[in-house]
Amino acid sequence: MDAQSLGILVLLGSFFVMIFLRFPIAYAVGLSTALCLATMGWNLNTLAQQMVNGVWSYSLMAVPFFITMGVLMGSGGISQKLIALANACVGWMRGGMAMVNIVASYFFGGISGSAAADTASLGSILIPMMVDEGYDADFSTAVTITSSCEGLLVPPSHNMVIYATTAGGISVGSLFMAGYLPGALLALSLMIGSYIISVKRNYPKGEPFSVKRLIKQLGTSIWALLAIVIVVFGVVGGIFTATESAAIAVIYSLLVSVFIYKGLNWKGVWKALESCIDTLSIVLILISTSAAFGYCLTNLHVPEMAAQLITSVSSNPIVIALLLNVILLVLGCIMDMAPIILIATPILLPVAVSAGIDPIQFGIMVILNCGIGLLTPPVGAVLFIGSAVGKCPMEKVVKATMPFYLCMIVTLLMVTFIPQISLWLPSLFA
Repeated sequence: MDAQSLGILVLLGSFFVMIFLRFPIAYAVGLSTALCLATMGWNLNTLAQQMVNGVWSYSLMAVPFFITMGVLMGSGGISQKLIALANACVGWMRGGMAMVNIVASYFFGGISGSAAADTASLGSILIPMMVDEGYDADFSTAVTITSSCEGLLVPPSHNMVIYATTAGGISVGSLFMAGYLPGALLALSLMIGSYIISVKRNYPKGEPFSVKRLIKQLGTSIWALLAIVIVVFGVVGGIFTATESAAIAVIYSLLVSVFIYKGLNWKGVWKALESCIDTLSIVLILISTSAAFGYCLTNLHVPEMAAQLITSVSSNPIVIALLLNVILLVLGCIMDMAPIILIATPILLPVAVSAGIDPIQFGIMVILNCGIGLLTPPVGAVLFIGSAVGKCPMEKVVKATMPFYLCMIVTLLMVTFIPQISLWLPSLFA
């Protein structure tokens, strides 16, 4: 075995062994990198240098700001306002509370950018409310966890910032705009699935539609929705960079949560910031260790080898696109979202581009695949949170989620093979 093959075996082999042994993902990435460096006889100082380089990025400063904004808005009474707005929009339909859940996730996802935050905050309110109105607990939980993935696609999403930085040369503003239609398509497909199940099980309708009530709720929720306008249109319009808009959004969310909605006092603000520090420490150590891991991958020529392997299976762009989705789905079942984006993007993006997939479109594919992975055992973080919040056994939740998995896969295939879904809005603002 030559030195290059041995290095790849040590890097990837030790990494997956540690993953299956349930090592924390950051430790698995960092330790496998160190083992590879030692095996290849490279300087171990490289590990520290590459970890620092990984977070030494102005663009990545947007990530902690967006996470802080989401925590402040989520803790500041925003959830109830957005649920009321969603109820005024779609609560009148058969299975109205399921529709409210899906639409509220679309609104809230644009603020939190996190499927886990969506499930924890909206789920703790909506799941008991749905059960009280006659919905099955497993169905209520399944709707909540699958609709939470809309928040990964609807900007501002810190995962989009991570992808744009990792891919290099991709506009964060264009990626933000690319997420709106796929997010809406996912919401629509989940609503169709929910409606079919609701009719079959005769779930109740809500109050009749009222324009007056809709306008009233829109007026109440406008302060929350303006946060999205500030961030997205500030970036797309060239008024702010992504980092500047994220910093401004933190100040805005603080003012709205404390002084307008009054859902937070200053003591609550400090608690929210403590929660941010926990999340940020996880995200930033993942980014730093993944940068070192990516350095080893690049120097061992793994991206080129992966491209040759995939294209050797077939030169058909359709087959290559399907293979990329399968790889990402499998990775999503065993890894969290951030490390997948950080590790897989440098390897798979060149393959995607060679198959005619635009880097922005591929970013949406990666995020949606990772979102499905968040709902899939054995490392389905959102699945675990939903099961705990809904107080429903995980086996029942997985079974109830099956129809919604199908809706998500259909959405994924449409995003993969209809580029305009992802690229139409960015082209308008180019």
